[in-house]
Amino acid sequence: MDAPKKPVAVMVLAHGAGAGMTHPFMEELTKLLNEHDIAVLRYQFRYMELGTKRPDPPAIAHKAVMSALQKANDLFPKLPVVAAGKSFGGRMSSQFLAKESPDYVAGIIFYGFPLHAPGNQSIDRADHLKEVKVSMLFLQGTRDALADNVLIKKCQKG
Repeated sequence: MDAPKKPVAVMVLAHGAGAGMTHPFMEELTKLLNEHDIAVLRYQFRYMELGTKRPDPPAIAHKAVMSALQKANDLFPKLPVVAAGKSFGGRMSSQFLAKESPDYVAGIIFYGFPLHAPGNQSIDRADHLKEVKVSMLFLQGTRDALADNVLIKKCQKG
């Protein structure tokens, strides 16, 4: 847990499929958020802890998301909690929030939503987003091989 002296919110930040919570992107993002009085709880999925390359199946990943969100709420029960994730971490967080909706979760931020596999453009991975009950913020690059910008815009209209 990285927290400023007087945090105003807590972000629960999940890593992407290929790099863990100590990746420079995750560390720099945490530092910048702390400078704006946002506490950050970074966590790793089980497969990353075990040192394997194959991401956990959703059922296992969702348990990690649930545990991390609950821990953040336990540590800061009076602050809004925001789920967040880089690519895979964001998708696992949103899948969990599509099924469960803890009242202390105020929203979700995606740092590159993995809409489709490279070269296999579709929007099937976004179907569950219709069930997410909290506000969603997508921060997406225009050259992301996992999310064609035209398809991202199509999802936003749907």
